[in-house]
Amino acid sequence: MTALVTESRFADPDRAYRALIEAHRGLTDEESAAFNSRLVLILANHIGDHAVLRDALELAKRCDVAGTGTTSTGS
Repeated sequence: MTALVTESRFADPDRAYRALIEAHRGLTDEESAAFNSRLVLILANHIGDHAVLRDALELAKRCDVAGTGTTSTGS
């Protein structure tokens, strides 16, 4: 089993972020949500490890709903 990697593995994280943003350009809210769903399923399949996927889902659930990118530590 592989552990969930949370530190950036991109040589240029800003470039990766811009690519994600650009992929949504011109999409309606509904199209954007559908795109995100497809992307998540594609990447989950690429991960291919239920434990890693579970850890990623739990981490995403803990993310701040205000969109600040911070996570709750539960303390």
